Amino acid sequence: MLRALAVDDEKPALEELLYLLRSDARITSAEGATDATEALRRISLALDAGPGGADGSDGIDVVFLDIHMAGLTGLDVARLLARFAHPPLIVFVTAHEGFAVQAFDLKAVDYVLKPVRRERLAEAVRRVGDAVLAAREPRPAGHTAHLPAAHPATAVLAPVGGSEQIPVELGGVTRFVPIDEIAYVEAQGDYARLHTESGSHLVRIPLSTLEERWASRGFVRIHRSHLVALARIDELRMDAGTTTVRVGAAELPVSRRHARQLRDLLMRRS
Repeated sequence: MLRALAVDDEKPALEELLYLLRSDARITSAEGATDATEALRRISLALDAGPGGADGSDGIDVVFLDIHMAGLTGLDVARLLARFAHPPLIVFVTAHEGFAVQAFDLKAVDYVLKPVRRERLAEAVRRVGDAVLAAREPRPAGHTAHLPAAHPATAVLAPVGGSEQIPVELGGVTRFVPIDEIAYVEAQGDYARLHTESGSHLVRIPLSTLEERWASRGFVRIHRSHLVALARIDELRMDAGTTTVRVGAAELPVSRRHARQLRDLLMRRS
């Protein structure tokens, strides 16, 4: 059974979120705060009281946290909570898709978009419950537990079940795509389309952000519109001053400014 704190500076949104949480049988208590300062005060008191306080009524297992708030943002609150030895879990609830990467960098359990649907919130509660149970289960000596979806992440990497994944929204449901399954990424305005062997996924993350964060994962920029997993390049073609690469069935252009670096990387890799 879970004890929740919902934080949103818009009172109607907070009341709706609290109504949905209190309607879930897995939530034993759900209280609200209308600003980050009040939320931090309540969380600090709960942590000072120990796990649930004397009677278990004052603890907080999870914080459902809006991002855009006056004063400290939800991301600021999450960064502050990360400094605690045993902070509550975090689920971000926001109208903005573009903060998913930062949210999961901060090890959020889930990222729910407004307007909040009952079914989607129920899925977030399930993930929180799984994470709480996993944290409470006794582990053999030397065993490292991986909390489900305590991600993401993200990174844009999300350590879920020991692998690194990126959260994507599809039909109101958050799914997690393993980074290793992504062959290349295509810029589409403020969004990026992730291409895998099984299909593609659109995420609201600039290509430049993915380039910076995934460099250590072997992704290289080959064009202003494309980021490619070096290990997925099947062929490099040069014809009449034009350079392209074949990645599976896709043939992608390589800009002149990136061609030399790409050739050098492929040579070193071979």
